[in-house]
Amino acid sequence: MLINKPLNQTQERFNALCKLGGGKGGGPARTKVQALLSQSGKQLNQLAYKEIAEHLTEFSDRNPWHICFAVALSWGHLARLDPAFTDAATNVLANWNDADLKVARKFHYERGPEPIEQSLRGAYTLFQRVKLPDKLPTTLKQCGDAQQRWIGQVIGPHRPPYIGSWNATAMFMVALFANPALAAGLIKPEVLLPPGGPIFGGLSILYNANILAHKPAGSELDDQAFEPGALYENNALFEEIHKGHAGWHLIDVHSGIYLLGTRLPESAKWVDLGAGP
Repeated sequence: MLINKPLNQTQERFNALCKLGGGKGGGPARTKVQALLSQSGKQLNQLAYKEIAEHLTEFSDRNPWHICFAVALSWGHLARLDPAFTDAATNVLANWNDADLKVARKFHYERGPEPIEQSLRGAYTLFQRVKLPDKLPTTLKQCGDAQQRWIGQVIGPHRPPYIGSWNATAMFMVALFANPALAAGLIKPEVLLPPGGPIFGGLSILYNANILAHKPAGSELDDQAFEPGALYENNALFEEIHKGHAGWHLIDVHSGIYLLGTRLPESAKWVDLGAGP
């Protein structure tokens, strides 16, 4: 039930709550875990709101969906978050060219430059197929409808490489971060949030601690083909975690779970939760 070698305060605080018990099956108290996820998610989101706002302002002449896709690659730990990467990536998505692709590939992490290139190639193909609004959505329905058109091209037989569960959903999550008031209204999965990677890990931790009644569907891999059913099932788990705790929304839930499941050492710098439980 305990997180082995916790990397950030969210994980440390979760382990402390597990030791306190008081919940189902001897696990941590559900209300205290919800409060922890809420506090953690809200703090992380303040950083995310700031990051996407800065990029949209700096590249106001670009397609905002291209900016959201580039930032999503960085948030997914495929590329370093840097204006120079966003510049090159949006140029590639608007007009495929080797010069900007070469620059974009330089911002890779330990997985190398290939995931960046393949994600951009897949996105370029999808942007040719799918007509998205000229401006980012101002309602959840607009965002959800746009996402469904995008996902419709991902779950079919012609799924581009590297457009898995993350690249199918994260761009729309970033679009919500671009409009904090809109994000605050997401209390049911009208817009689907990414289910893989650290999120799958965090959901698994919550299941093992008896906070969730069902295991997350799918796997941690977020660049492979995926079952759409798993996407909907895991988003239903976000809604389940949200219930019964006031003052938060599904973006907060998602970010809190991310902090719970991440294995990135730098996550220690992302939130400061103050004194213990």
